[in-house]
Amino acid sequence: MSLSTDPIADFLTRLRNAGRAGLADLALPHSRMKEDIARVLKKEGYIGAYKVEEHPGNKKTLHVQAKYVNGTFAIASLRRVSKPGRRRYVGATEVPRVLGGAGITILSTPQGVLSGREARRQNVGGELLAEVY
Repeated sequence: MSLSTDPIADFLTRLRNAGRAGLADLALPHSRMKEDIARVLKKEGYIGAYKVEEHPGNKKTLHVQAKYVNGTFAIASLRRVSKPGRRRYVGATEVPRVLGGAGITILSTPQGVLSGREARRQNVGGELLAEVY
């Protein structure tokens, strides 16, 4: 078990490493934020599937299925933007486009964790969690 001060960065790093190593499934400690990020990645087509497994003692594990396109990991780059030492917030009109719209940003907004595209559509801003392409 990792003792990371930034569980989101830890999740993104584990996902990136699993993809580079060619692993099909990744299991990690559950949190609602990680589950929400996995939901956005699934909706946008960057991962195959995810599920939450409950264990005795109120412990949960998040299982993420990596997605490969022609033998290549579907995520070319996965970068944490807002970090514990330097939070980055954007308004509804300032949500960045990644690679001219080819990639996505993931934001934590008052409406929940959303992709940049969805945040612009709902006209909300928030904390810029990650960029994916």
